[in-house]
Amino acid sequence: MEQHHNSVTRTPLNSVVVQRRSKRKSYRLSYRSCLGAASRLGLTPALTARRLNTSRRAPKSHNITKVDAAQLTLLVKTEWQLSYVTPLYQFRHTQLKSYSRQLSAFIAAEKQQGMAVEVEGPQKTFRVSFSLVQGLTESDDDAETVLIQIYSKPVFARQDEPQKPVWSGWLTCINGNPEYLGSLPKDFVCLPLFGSSGAEGLTTLVKSWFQQSFDCCFGRLEISHTSLQWLMALWTNCHNEYSIQHLKMIWTLPAEPPLQVTYTVNSEDAWELWGSVRKGNREGEEAEEKEEESSIDIEEVTRFMQGLQSHFYRHFRLDLSAGSLNQVSTALGSAKYNGRIKITNSRYMITTLTLLTECALLKMPI
Repeated sequence: MEQHHNSVTRTPLNSVVVQRRSKRKSYRLSYRSCLGAASRLGLTPALTARRLNTSRRAPKSHNITKVDAAQLTLLVKTEWQLSYVTPLYQFRHTQLKSYSRQLSAFIAAEKQQGMAVEVEGPQKTFRVSFSLVQGLTESDDDAETVLIQIYSKPVFARQDEPQKPVWSGWLTCINGNPEYLGSLPKDFVCLPLFGSSGAEGLTTLVKSWFQQSFDCCFGRLEISHTSLQWLMALWTNCHNEYSIQHLKMIWTLPAEPPLQVTYTVNSEDAWELWGSVRKGNREGEEAEEKEEESSIDIEEVTRFMQGLQSHFYRHFRLDLSAGSLNQVSTALGSAKYNGRIKITNSRYMITTLTLLTECALLKMPI
């Protein structure tokens, strides 16, 4: 898909305009289901019929040249804790400098009230920086990615010592569901995927400021068993262009005490198995169009997983399907069930963030 980078401060306008009653209050009530209550649509997470896509495009290498080098280094060298965040009311990409000042003042005020925001010892002051990450949007409906960094230095640091980053976070939307994005009221910006790295106290303060300023709420984003399988398949599919080096899985089997199994597969063996799954899925079929050939179906992902499990059972007589997949990793990245992700190759970042954006949108209450 052609990338769009023609807007430096793009806050997309939705095609559907919805009249709001009691602008802030009504939408806050609609998201009260984050705390367990029903939404204004009468839906709860358990009752929604939304599911992960059963088919998606095979990953392609993206040469992300427009992203600032320092920002890109931070994104691919850091392990992030993921959360989902509901749409932001009256968030404007043109006001990032103002948001930097506001969040800095908010943290200072909380610190004066005794909020524990120390990072590796007492800190003097905290400075916040909001910035755009240009070059990570894939469609016109996606809002520009926003990077947040908090800087500080210890109380006993030299006066001329510069402040250093002590916390980082970002909000993004990559290939978000166009039907959902288009249905939002025009005053809302959807950046559903939130990543954070740093002291939990600062993460809590940042989330609190966003909730108070933009009438949104945050929730824990776990990477489900199915999503981990998708990442395994998508990353393995990249091996022909960029070696995945290995395919490592960590499973937990129901035993007393629970048994943790680390299963590492040679990259060539994983690629051979994946190739047989892809070829077998098309045996007896007529020649497909190129567009269809570039897609991956959930059936292929399932057979890939079954092949790996069968191989393990033949050697160790342990049935991995009885347990749960907790972590997957390759040279392209690693992902854990608890929502921690590390993307170590920028060329396939778009593919990974597209899947995680979908997970975040599905996790939201409505």
